[in-house]
Amino acid sequence: MKKLLTFSFLLAVLLTTSFKGFSQAYKQGDNLVNLGIGVANTYGTAFGISFEHGFTENISAGGSADFLSYSVLGSGYTWLYFSARGSYHLGELLKAGDKLDPYAGAGLGYLSSGGLSGFGGIYPQIHVGARYYFTEKIGGFAEAGAGSAALKLGVALKF
Repeated sequence: MKKLLTFSFLLAVLLTTSFKGFSQAYKQGDNLVNLGIGVANTYGTAFGISFEHGFTENISAGGSADFLSYSVLGSGYTWLYFSARGSYHLGELLKAGDKLDPYAGAGLGYLSSGGLSGFGGIYPQIHVGARYYFTEKIGGFAEAGAGSAALKLGVALKF
């Protein structure tokens, strides 16, 4: 898992240094939505959504929700994860251009776990990710460290 997170972070840094442009992909006032699928999960497929509003030139904040359901040896398990989160957008610092939005952040979440005793409660979280916009409003994203999967991939929307 550490290797995957390290690889994801290094890939995001490499991508951000190879795209140059004249403006930023993230701006103050943007509303950002990620709709994703967890691909680095041991038990099942996680689904998640996050929303953030751009409060300053580099800082956005909002919330997220993830859902994961799986069964092992005939027993069913469900995880619901809700969090408040904030991100620092690194595009200007890294001169990432007008299509790439690299970010890192932290949050505080609540995990509700059905079927597993001892799991649940409040958890801190950190995340690192990047959005690449194919158009002004639609793109893809990769994010490591947040929610119910080590790596999430999906669609990024900006409005």
